[in-house]
Amino acid sequence: MPTILTHGISAVLIGKMFLKEAKSKRFWFWSMVCAIFPDIDVIGFLFGIKYGDFWGHRGFTHSLLFALLSGLFIASVFYRRYGIGSKRWFFWVFYYFMIMCSHGFFDMLTDGGLGIAYFAPFSNERFFFPMTPILVAPIGIGGIFSWRGVQLFLSEFMYVILPLAILLFVVVIWRKSRVEIETETETETETEAETKS
Repeated sequence: MPTILTHGISAVLIGKMFLKEAKSKRFWFWSMVCAIFPDIDVIGFLFGIKYGDFWGHRGFTHSLLFALLSGLFIASVFYRRYGIGSKRWFFWVFYYFMIMCSHGFFDMLTDGGLGIAYFAPFSNERFFFPMTPILVAPIGIGGIFSWRGVQLFLSEFMYVILPLAILLFVVVIWRKSRVEIETETETETETEAETKS
């Protein structure tokens, strides 16, 4: 897996692409928690659950269905004020679905482990992308504080954080250009109306 830090940072970068309005630090903290949450499955090792099992590491909690169920749950509990089934409610379902499923997506780019059960429970087959440029992180924090850890963070920066940051930059520039165009259009319309009057 990429480290939990990278999963958290990716959640913020992805979130800022979706959301135009400013959000609180608390909101971004919980977005990061959601992106990290699929790795809760590592506690299964304490109970004898094997890596490749349904509830094992990179199993069901890394799947698209788990991400969707999580999005539905979060939106239904914390965004029900918009009305369950409303357009705004569905937006938050999609937002948290994207944040959660990003975890498995980035894990499929790593070069170790058994792969991701992205389609569980319909299939427990584990998947990787054809290219796996991200160094796999060790389970636990021991290996992070080593030369391997430095190489790990560099690979995560190159293949996760930097591409997302560039994409976010493009989105922000595009939004600003749209606002400027809309403002100019409104100004021209107002000027024409004043001239006619």
